[in-house]
Amino acid sequence: IQAVVRAMSSSGGAPSPYTTLAISHPAESITHVELHRPEKRNAMNRAFWSEMVDCFNEIAGDPECRVVVVSGAGKIFTAGIDLMDMASDILQPEGDDTARISWNLRQIITKYQETFSVIEKCPKPVVVAVHGACVGGGVDLITACDIRLCTQDAWFQVKEVDIGLAADVGTLQRLPKVIGSRSLVNELALTARKMYADEAKSSGLVSRVFADKEAMMAGALEMAGEIAGRSPVAVQGTKINLVYSRDHSVAEGLNYMATWNMSMLQTQDVMKSAQAAMEKKSPKTIAFSKL
Repeated sequence: IQAVVRAMSSSGGAPSPYTTLAISHPAESITHVELHRPEKRNAMNRAFWSEMVDCFNEIAGDPECRVVVVSGAGKIFTAGIDLMDMASDILQPEGDDTARISWNLRQIITKYQETFSVIEKCPKPVVVAVHGACVGGGVDLITACDIRLCTQDAWFQVKEVDIGLAADVGTLQRLPKVIGSRSLVNELALTARKMYADEAKSSGLVSRVFADKEAMMAGALEMAGEIAGRSPVAVQGTKINLVYSRDHSVAEGLNYMATWNMSMLQTQDVMKSAQAAMEKKSPKTIAFSKL
């Protein structure tokens, strides 16, 4: 597994079709998406915002992929939005009057929101592995992921108030659903202070902290392998229903679940999994059909 981790952390150039992401397949059914502008601290430039959408839409429809690992190349996870590259979009929106300028700006903002919403909409679980700094847009990104891991030296910062705006691509909507303490969420968003790994773990932002990046990537890959070894019908149905239940009442969630499983229980995967359990075999020994 160490060789795979080293390959995942390699500094080779990002292959096409993306200029800001490097895509690899470190193990069967696992797709690794690496933020890949290490010389720019993985700052989110104009290309990144559209490439993430294309990348995750492709992954969503890829039957070979059952789980995704996201990480950052270089010294840190991400410095957030690339202000130099994005300034014209945000500071000089086009339009002949206030209504038209506002209309155009709203379209730009909703387009950028989709960059991280695609992660949540993707039925494949997404494990994000954070090392070093995770600033601004980085927090928007990780809160749209399903499982968050970090290194001991990681820190998180809801930076937007420091640059004169309210975070508008997901943090203010998703962070309160991730962290139990509304007070802590408000404090982080209103003061832009840094939160370090231990507090991120105790508050529930991340579920595991690792000594260093190599250990974290090994842990992320192992976890992804556990997920990939289960029935994709079960795994993807679980993610979709977890996201749905977060945004609806318990009664609505149960109703959606019943409607979901009335078809999804009609699968060979249930019988195959039950048989493996009776034979005291791991689900990972089962050959599940692609989904």
